[in-house]
Amino acid sequence: MVAQVIDGKAFAAKVRAQVANQVAKLKEENGITPGLAVVLVGEDPASQVYVRSKGKMTVEVGMNSYEHKLDAETSEDDLLALIDKLNNDPAVHGILVQLPLPKHLNEDLVINSIDPAKDVDGFHISNVGLLGTGQKSMVPCTPLGCLMMLRDHHGSLSGMDAVVIGRSNIVGKPMAQLLLGDSCTVTIAHSRTKDLPDVVRRADIVVAAVGRPEMVPGDWIKEGATVIDVGINRIERDGKNKLVGDVDYASAAERAGAITPVPGGVGPMTIACLLANTLTACCRANDLPEPEGLTA
Repeated sequence: MVAQVIDGKAFAAKVRAQVANQVAKLKEENGITPGLAVVLVGEDPASQVYVRSKGKMTVEVGMNSYEHKLDAETSEDDLLALIDKLNNDPAVHGILVQLPLPKHLNEDLVINSIDPAKDVDGFHISNVGLLGTGQKSMVPCTPLGCLMMLRDHHGSLSGMDAVVIGRSNIVGKPMAQLLLGDSCTVTIAHSRTKDLPDVVRRADIVVAAVGRPEMVPGDWIKEGATVIDVGINRIERDGKNKLVGDVDYASAAERAGAITPVPGGVGPMTIACLLANTLTACCRANDLPEPEGLTA
């Protein structure tokens, strides 16, 4: 068996096109333009690249982009004051504070100071609680992207056996909640799970989000299973830097029915879903119907 490759880059482009179409419709019919504010504290190179990419794509889909770049020494009070200002700005529908923050800033305090309705990262404790109890919430972007790809590939996920490897607040836990919401039977596994290979082998869906390069070999994968690899790990191989996932792609692709590559799989979906979340937040703020096919 040769696995079907789930092309995240192409799927993300399709999602962005959907967002752009609905943004244009919002402008024409309601005179409303969704706005995304991104706050970057410090000069972390990876964060700078990511923020530039977010800003560029926000503008490309017709939204307003508001970038706030602060010095690494910015005080907590000043950062919280900016967030309060954005919370109260009706032109801003989504707020994202780029992580990680400098060590002198309390990430939990900062995240939980964002208005939950504008928390397009889905990290606010209120959104975590709403998602966990099956209520309407803002959903973290990476798990939402994974769910969209799974729904697109399978249609209904009802009754499927899913294993999520990884228990982070950003991916593992919300991913499990989303799969439960689609009526999967869900196991959250991790590095201390007993008989981890056997746990993974029974899964129709494997979501690997543990942050260990090529931790999951092909012989852990059930024949015909769908593998969603969230991992992005930089390793050196044959004297060259290379990006690999948490799954050994070559061996897994021989057994899986479908698999996401790294790079080009889940990664592009994260920004696409950030834009989708901003559109959703804008619609909710204006008591308009939520965008079809772009929410959990």
